[in-house]
Amino acid sequence: MANPSSQPSQAEVQTLINALNNGQLAQAEHLAKSLISKHPDIFILHHVLSLALDGQQKYAEAVASYRNALKLQPNTPDLLFNLGIALSNLNKFDEAETAYRQAIRLNPNFFEAYGNLGTVLQRQGKLGEAITCYQHGLKINPQDARGYFNLGTALRDEGLLDDAVSSYQQAIRLFPNYTDAYNNLGETLRDRGDMDDAVRNYQVALTLNPNHPGANYNMGEFLYLAQRFDEAVAYFERSQLDDWQARSMYCLYKAERFDDFKTNLDEIVRTTRHTAPFMATLATHYAINFGAEDPYNFCKNGFDFVYQNSISELAEPNSPLLRQLLHDIEHTDIAERVQGMLYNGKQSAGNLFKRPEPSFRRLGELVRQEFVNYKNRFAGADCELIRSFPKELEFTSSWYVRIRRGGYVDRHIHEVGWISGAVYLALPTDKKDPTEGCFEYGVHGDNYPKKHDNFPVGIATPKVGDIVLFPSSLFHRTIPFSSDEIRICVAFDLKPDGDIFIRSNY
Repeated sequence: MANPSSQPSQAEVQTLINALNNGQLAQAEHLAKSLISKHPDIFILHHVLSLALDGQQKYAEAVASYRNALKLQPNTPDLLFNLGIALSNLNKFDEAETAYRQAIRLNPNFFEAYGNLGTVLQRQGKLGEAITCYQHGLKINPQDARGYFNLGTALRDEGLLDDAVSSYQQAIRLFPNYTDAYNNLGETLRDRGDMDDAVRNYQVALTLNPNHPGANYNMGEFLYLAQRFDEAVAYFERSQLDDWQARSMYCLYKAERFDDFKTNLDEIVRTTRHTAPFMATLATHYAINFGAEDPYNFCKNGFDFVYQNSISELAEPNSPLLRQLLHDIEHTDIAERVQGMLYNGKQSAGNLFKRPEPSFRRLGELVRQEFVNYKNRFAGADCELIRSFPKELEFTSSWYVRIRRGGYVDRHIHEVGWISGAVYLALPTDKKDPTEGCFEYGVHGDNYPKKHDNFPVGIATPKVGDIVLFPSSLFHRTIPFSSDEIRICVAFDLKPDGDIFIRSNY
């Protein structure tokens, strides 16, 4: 039976600490558990066990061990900080937030805890609070390059692109070899429309680290947008990031290297799951172009998976939510994102559903429910679109598009989405043609090489308050309208499972 008052020998404790310090984590775990069974009230034994479990990524066990240690010494800021990290790794963000706040209360100058708290708040979509946290940490330690980097990511999510640029630049001034900061600065400059400066920053990142995944991907993206397809392939292959394989295939297809494309497609179909919407776009186009069977079963006929529904809270007469959304879009200070497919209109920067305004938060909740309805509508479909439907309903991005007379969004796909969609808040009513202002979807776009013109299209005619959801593999566009009215929608992508970079071009 354990004796709570007994003490392990100094030699036993030293052996345990040596195992931990030498990276022998499994041995440290075994020794700590053995000693705790004999001496359950000794703080250092629980502390070492916690670190050994944490280092082996046994986060659930580590959390329990940290809490046992905290029962013995509850006012230990470093222990609360480590507990917060372990909880974050389990996606228990509310509990992690509590742990970091307790650490800060015990040590108000704990700038690392402010930084981690900011990250947790940002993951929860509390961008304003996250920004405040990062700024507080930087007041304590203004030489924290990582703090400025994290602040830049939150400012960018908030759509404050100029401030994000300044924050990344400060991170680089403090740490001139900060490769990630150069890459993220390039992405933010790209979002702001400063493509030349963006490329210069990608190139600096690649000079520092030629294998940097994000910078290679971004350079590949720049080159294929410049139609330098053969050059782009090498960058995508070095990146091994996100949808790099589909991007490489895109370059082969646009370069009309059809034999290489088909050889690679056959290998991809044979060796991988069919879960890349961008690859599905290419495979479908090739099949129609050459009269071949489409072997890629993301969803072989995307037209069958277009969903339109009325959201009653928006469609009801004099909808308070609709009025508030239109007011917030018109009067909230949200930066504009420059992009080449939108004509005579404005697109917001940042992630709209993560903003603090209650109207945008409420709309995000309604859209999530429609995603559930979408999955239920097509339950049992024999394709990866439904079989591998994302379990967590998170948005890659969300933004509003406000178009004036004669404006439109050209044909495009959302390469990093799974399900894409839009909610319609204002639509033209004075039409010379019934299709004006409507939503068109199809299987051809982006100047893909065509052997014929027999590529089908479909049209959705939404009403105010409607939502349209569709596979991200489908091309789509807004049909121009001629009346002196405004067309406003909020568009979004459902995030695929797993961590991805935000790099939307639409």
